[in-house]
Amino acid sequence: MGGRDYFNNYPGASFNGIWSRVYSSAGTGIGSGVSVGILTNLQGLEDINANSDINYDFHVGISKVMYAHQLMLLVDYVGAAAFTQAGNPAEFPAPVLDDGAAVYTSALALLDEAESLLSGNPDALGADDFFYGGDASKWVKAINSLRLKAYVTTNNTSAFNAVIADNNFISDSDDDFEFQFGSRELQPDTRHQDYANDYTPSGANIYHSNWLMETMLEKDDPRIRYYYYRQIDGTPGANDINGDPVDPDEELLACSLVVPPQHYIDGGYTYCSVDNGYWGRSHGNDEGTPPDGFQRTAAGVYPAGGRFDDNGFDVVGLGLGGGGAGIEPIILASYVDFWRADMAASDAERAAFMQAGMEKSITKVQTFGALDGNADKSFEPTAADVTAYVDGIVADFNAATGDDKENIFAEQYWIASFGGGAETFNYYRKTGYPTTVLPNWEPNPGPFPRSFLIPQNEVVTNPNLTQKTSLTEQVFWDTNPSSPTFPPAN
Repeated sequence: MGGRDYFNNYPGASFNGIWSRVYSSAGTGIGSGVSVGILTNLQGLEDINANSDINYDFHVGISKVMYAHQLMLLVDYVGAAAFTQAGNPAEFPAPVLDDGAAVYTSALALLDEAESLLSGNPDALGADDFFYGGDASKWVKAINSLRLKAYVTTNNTSAFNAVIADNNFISDSDDDFEFQFGSRELQPDTRHQDYANDYTPSGANIYHSNWLMETMLEKDDPRIRYYYYRQIDGTPGANDINGDPVDPDEELLACSLVVPPQHYIDGGYTYCSVDNGYWGRSHGNDEGTPPDGFQRTAAGVYPAGGRFDDNGFDVVGLGLGGGGAGIEPIILASYVDFWRADMAASDAERAAFMQAGMEKSITKVQTFGALDGNADKSFEPTAADVTAYVDGIVADFNAATGDDKENIFAEQYWIASFGGGAETFNYYRKTGYPTTVLPNWEPNPGPFPRSFLIPQNEVVTNPNLTQKTSLTEQVFWDTNPSSPTFPPAN
């Protein structure tokens, strides 16, 4: 987050593009990337299917999956969504929002409808299914996994276990629900968005999380060289790869010359610089953008299709590494293992599912090394390295108690979820863990967001809506103490 005050950092415009991507019937959605939204397309497909001799159940089914998923995400972020009166401008030109619990119920009903359409294995009719290549059975696994996502979020143990008992969900990485990007730069640009932002002629443009990079570095996580690509071997104000201190640099990293605020000193947090060349930013750093495009750490080969970090400390640029042919993870088999751990009945069962999730995550991530054909693969972790890492984390988890045990689990869930921020944001509000995350640079940043503002474009044009005045309104499944005491780390 590039601001010190939560409320000011997330204005009403933050979700305009996402809202129009779900609902819009015209090309007015800023950043929507489409001229017609998901609901409008779904309604059009349903009309075609109802009035055609050709069976378009496949198209309608996967459209319902996408709409249901987006509705749940809108509730998770905004707290409510339009459903009952959505998509009917003639009767409801200013639709009211349904409360979050009702939207979740409606989204689950949409998944039931989608499963009914897809269970008969309808023909894709030559459609380009970018997710599962026209395999309806894999879409049904995705549907059941979305149900698991809903049930783990709402702590519905009995419903969660019922889906598990049917054994038709994403349990193998071959069934992962993900979007595959390409490597074409123009007309259209099919590359992963992080690659397009970081692999430019003027260098990288994204600041990656100091907390996550440092956490993975300290634990010697075998995925770190896949997640991040370092352009230099030392960050100003920290130690380089040889353990030698790097001089502060006012021009490239101004905070390297700044005395940390007292709450960072008291907590022993890294304020500015991470060792070994991991050059990112900490939570709430609102400094301007210096000329550090060829110094800051860039997106790696996973999931963005960038470069594998082989200690080459070279620059980023167009076409390097995997050319952007990465993935957008939506629901991975490793996520499901962590959900099963979260819902487990015992610590032993929880540890076993955590281990399975870690192993699936690491195995999947390591396959991405092949995308960077020019990298020195001798820097890849060995099977023994991976085993030692996993066994060590599991042993630490089994030996820990209280917050320490919860933090070990949450950190591993977050690391495995890299690229899938919706899951970690939900988990943080649901549990308050990990408490090891960096606090805001600002000692008094205001309450941490429990939900975001209603998209301003909708508020301005819809007389039935009134904008929120804070970010403290809790999503229906967030039953934790009210702000600002929760989550404790922020």
